[in-house]
Amino acid sequence: MGKVVRFDRLGGPEVLQFHEEPDTEPGEGEVRISVAAIGLNRAEVMFRSGPYLYQPQFPSRIGYEAVGVVDAIGPGVEGLDIGERVSTIPLFDLGKYGVYGEKAIVPAAMATAYPAQLTPVQAAALWMAYITAYGALIDIGHIGSETTVLITAASSSVGIAAIQIAKAEGAKVIAVTRTSAKRDALLREGVDEVVATYEEPLAERVMALTGNTGANLIFDAVGGSLIEQLADAAATGAQIIEYGFLSGKPAPFPAFKAVVKNLCVRGYTYFTIAGDPDKLARCREYIFNGVETGVLRPVVDKVFALDEIVEAHRYLEAGKQNGKVVVQV
Repeated sequence: MGKVVRFDRLGGPEVLQFHEEPDTEPGEGEVRISVAAIGLNRAEVMFRSGPYLYQPQFPSRIGYEAVGVVDAIGPGVEGLDIGERVSTIPLFDLGKYGVYGEKAIVPAAMATAYPAQLTPVQAAALWMAYITAYGALIDIGHIGSETTVLITAASSSVGIAAIQIAKAEGAKVIAVTRTSAKRDALLREGVDEVVATYEEPLAERVMALTGNTGANLIFDAVGGSLIEQLADAAATGAQIIEYGFLSGKPAPFPAFKAVVKNLCVRGYTYFTIAGDPDKLARCREYIFNGVETGVLRPVVDKVFALDEIVEAHRYLEAGKQNGKVVVQV
């Protein structure tokens, strides 16, 4: 018997419930993992509360990112061995294959080695954040030393991954956060400038910092009415890449600024990279190389115990973290 987390209705963190269940054997093309650490993601908050890409079928499991050891292998699986250290690439139905628990069954194709120098807790902060940031900045944005990158929600795990990737490519980075409480932590991550939107006008500050030219690439997790300010802060010919909905409000298209500045405003999801085998292979190599050279360093803000999963979700939703929230099993 082992603990798993399920929920049987949409709602707040309190809907997450523990169940004692017998271990099940992996099926065709699947492996079972003895879980050591779990990385929490905003996607799981949205799945649990309702506004996600698809709806849960109750009772539902939950969870994308697990790190652990393979302890059972299903039929047809090649290239993985019992006892092998793996982490999960988040590209599966998290209601069916959710990894919150002591054991998790996942598609074998999504169980992969992680850099040997990372602990399980650090590895739980790897794939979702860095694949998301890589896709926007490298695959789409093609950033370089002449690029000024503006990153909203900069203290999130994806924000910090984006900061590290942008600096590795020689770009100038402007981090956007709500208050100056996280300014010092962001500066320690290597950003060039920090703008606190509750305390100073975003567009005016960005223009002052860039010699009145604006940001060339804007990586935005907030959406809503902030997009109008981001368009004001954008350089001529800039890309605004929308990948999140933290505001929870509709985002008006900044048509006038888009025309005047020749802006590209586009949506983007993690699955753009994770769902393309060739792009995922290039991304994985980039991340491994970055970790090996030390330019990419997964940042873990706080570690909870599995029994504290409800508190961990509350903490994640509060938005106070600098980096990844991880659950240790």
